[in-house]
Amino acid sequence: MIDNTSKRQQEIIASAGKLLIEKGIKGLTTKNLAQEMEFSESALYRHFKNKEDIVVLLLNYLASNMKERLDLIFENHDTSEAKLLKLFESQFQFFTQNPHFVVAVLSEGLFDESEKINQAIMKIVHYKMQLIAEIIETGKQNNEFTKDISTTDIVHIIIGSFRLMMLKWKLSKFEIDLVTQGNSIMKTNIKLMTT
Repeated sequence: MIDNTSKRQQEIIASAGKLLIEKGIKGLTTKNLAQEMEFSESALYRHFKNKEDIVVLLLNYLASNMKERLDLIFENHDTSEAKLLKLFESQFQFFTQNPHFVVAVLSEGLFDESEKINQAIMKIVHYKMQLIAEIIETGKQNNEFTKDISTTDIVHIIIGSFRLMMLKWKLSKFEIDLVTQGNSIMKTNIKLMTT
């Protein structure tokens, strides 16, 4: 998990996440963040050059955490179906405990902020798509999943369902049971592609 992130930077990431939840991307300003942290803006600039660097570190922290958790699932000897279910359950549990990451990833305004932020988001998306594609390909080779639908299409369907579930959860102000409902949607998706 991003070993070179200082304790203070992690505290700033957490406070930035809190602001994202409470005020959205427009409310995540260095002034608001400094107030949330109860120190001056100049103290904030000792750790980060600007808001962009804070958001990029937040996204890189998410990417590192996700890779650490999901690689363990990928490397175990479960069936492809079990791996997919565990992968998404891990994601739902993580986001339930850290909703600010969902706000960051699903914030439309964030995509327009900068190229560095776009690259950090795309790194997360590509990693997840590649991992799911590998699991599906293995499942097809083991006759767990249908070969009638391309792996690319299956990945888009699954990721689309996941993003819709996360958006629904965000719009409910995090009040629905993400783990139960999310796992149910993913089980249905997997059932539709099993042989």
